[in-house]
Amino acid sequence: MGPHPAVADVRRAVREALADLSPGDLVLAACSGGADSLALAAALAFVAPRANLRAGLLTVDHQLQDGSAGRAADVLGHAAALGLAPAETLKVRVGTVGGPEAAARDARYEALATAADRLGARTVLLGHTRDDQAETVLLGLARGSGPRSLSGMASRAGRYRRPFLHLGRDTTESACRALGLLFWDDPHNADPRYTRVKVRTRVMPMLEAELGPGVAQALARTADLAREDSDALDEWAARAFADCALSDIEGGVALAVPGLEGLPDAVRRRVLRRAAIAAGAPAGALSAGHVLAADRLITAWRGQGRADLPGGVGVVRRYGTLVFAPAQENQA
Repeated sequence: MGPHPAVADVRRAVREALADLSPGDLVLAACSGGADSLALAAALAFVAPRANLRAGLLTVDHQLQDGSAGRAADVLGHAAALGLAPAETLKVRVGTVGGPEAAARDARYEALATAADRLGARTVLLGHTRDDQAETVLLGLARGSGPRSLSGMASRAGRYRRPFLHLGRDTTESACRALGLLFWDDPHNADPRYTRVKVRTRVMPMLEAELGPGVAQALARTADLAREDSDALDEWAARAFADCALSDIEGGVALAVPGLEGLPDAVRRRVLRRAAIAAGAPAGALSAGHVLAADRLITAWRGQGRADLPGGVGVVRRYGTLVFAPAQENQA
């Protein structure tokens, strides 16, 4: 008799996600101890030796809750039981830029990237599911952040891969139970102070009740379709950014206005977003409203002053040039 259907599903997803890797490559699972990432770690532990890959685990201790060090130790215990090595706890200090959720995410990804580089990992697996994807799409809609937010999370983004984006959270929980793995329910995942928790516990159940089942699947399909269009526009914007960027200024970015004026709105605003992030604005805090404020310096120019962006970045227009830089430098 074969494995439980949920176990088979998570193993298949990981196997397909790693199909292009070479023998001996190191793959790391980012694991919090929750059902999604624990199912991911277990699937990796099963798939990797059969694909002649090395497999390890990283867990991030955000140090935001009492007992976080003990929970990280429990995750390392799972790693040892599964045969995942290397296995490490990464302690981080969470800042405040962009709010608590964005700051924790930024600290987590920085720690994962640093550890992956140090260990020589080919890729890091993340346990985001179809439900996470649906929540991300809804949050993007609420922020009015445009098609890129509608495209949600990518199954592959640089070193990161998300094998479970087309599996539901119920599948990962069932897989853990079938394998006898005790997963941890993070109390932050039920704290209504967090916007994502409100989407998960209130908005999604209401949509399912009013519109019928399948809302998460439909939102995930929407993300896939939107990503194709967004990727094409991003490629165009990357070429336009290179054409418009002037010599680097210290601590900022300068763009030639004439090269921006003839671009379609969707492309031009992508160029402006790229410039803002390059100048230090946190991507997670940069909204469509911020980008539109910068865009008005091109499309509705009347001599207005600086537009303020997140992260202490400002953008001003000077003599046919848009300058993105820390606000104090813009004031100089």
